[in-house]
Amino acid sequence: MIWKRWSKGRSEDGATEARVEPFTAIDPRLRQRPAFLDALWRDEKPVSTGIELPRFAATASDDVESGEEPALARRRLALRDALGASQPVVARERFAGRHDALAQLIAAVEQQRVHVVIYGERGIGKTSLVHVFADTAREARYLVIYGSCGTEAKFDAMFRAFATKIPMLYHRNVLPTSNDSELSATFDSLLPEGAFGPREVSDLFADVVGTRIILILDEYDRVIDRAFRRDVAELIKNLSDRAARVQLVLTGVAQNLDELVGYAPSIRRNIVGLPMRPLSNAEVRSVLALGEQAAGLTYSDEAASMIATMAGGSPYLVRLLGHRAGMAALDQHRNTVDAGHGHAAVERVLTDWNASLPRRVQAILGRDSAQAQWPLLVAAARAGSSADGWFGIDDVNTELAGAIPVAAIERDLRGFAHSNDLLEVDDEAGEIRFRYRYPGVSSLLLMSAAMAKLAA
Repeated sequence: MIWKRWSKGRSEDGATEARVEPFTAIDPRLRQRPAFLDALWRDEKPVSTGIELPRFAATASDDVESGEEPALARRRLALRDALGASQPVVARERFAGRHDALAQLIAAVEQQRVHVVIYGERGIGKTSLVHVFADTAREARYLVIYGSCGTEAKFDAMFRAFATKIPMLYHRNVLPTSNDSELSATFDSLLPEGAFGPREVSDLFADVVGTRIILILDEYDRVIDRAFRRDVAELIKNLSDRAARVQLVLTGVAQNLDELVGYAPSIRRNIVGLPMRPLSNAEVRSVLALGEQAAGLTYSDEAASMIATMAGGSPYLVRLLGHRAGMAALDQHRNTVDAGHGHAAVERVLTDWNASLPRRVQAILGRDSAQAQWPLLVAAARAGSSADGWFGIDDVNTELAGAIPVAAIERDLRGFAHSNDLLEVDDEAGEIRFRYRYPGVSSLLLMSAAMAKLAA
């Protein structure tokens, strides 16, 4: 099957029907999925021929055991520490590629005295940024308190937890000469025992003296309770109106500021939106330089370019691919990471992502029908980059640059929205929306598209 354009025709009985014609406007590099994936779904996997069982290279205390190659083992551990992607960056010496964003965040807090909303796609480096920012702010003697939001987050519970970490020493009514019990108390002792709202919190925080406090609400997009978001917006306004020495920093997956804070004109002058952009090639290089310095490696221009292309500007993927490529080079006792190591890293990541999907999903992706609709599936993955993963037909049409009629897009998307298929559909609210049932499918599709484009 090839991409087709809808046009009007006549059936044998004379009725008007939808006729199809070959459609060729799609970028040829995006029409086919990589051959590697086809081999993967045919279970053409190499069989290990190793005789000895694998062993850990170091102890749980990160001490390298004596062996044939302790120096190589240390380089592997150093590369892991420098480019490991499983956890956000928390140490400034491991932070790279986001210096401009860090400078903007510091300026917004220190010079403008506003609240900040950091937003962008998943894996774009929001959490790493706020961790390094928190470390930098504490160095300047700010009191920084970090909180991660969950789907069941409640306003009073979240801010009571924040208040438990603020010593009474910083309350205007407590003198430094007060007794020890009063000094050791925390702000939560002044909150009502039951539920409370933004007015009580702003009244309390307006009495902060002797320091400045930064409250970080990470993963704010996960909050489901609309009342929580409404109360946070009201708190931001109240704190700003009273010139309180407390500022909020919110982070979340979103394409724009309104997706996180909603339409709230009353607080727009009190907040600054900080969008997290994809890493540039130079910033990708600065991240890979961490691995080079730690493990004594050199990433060739070809390898760095491949990693940048495959990562699409995602710091998470730059670190993941950079680490895997570096490990591939070390496995061969090489000090230079070349394009072959980069390609091996991509295949390893795609293999892992594919293995995380249910077997039936792997089978669906391996079908000829999915092969024929590959550009549509990739466009849908790009369109579903919002916090909740939902996308509309117009979103997909935009990704395809209008190359396929809207009616054909809806028809083909619905073809993958059957029970236990790739997509789920929601048309109860009047607007038809789709979403991949498993987020891992989107990741696999996007990287496979980059892989096909690179190979073209």
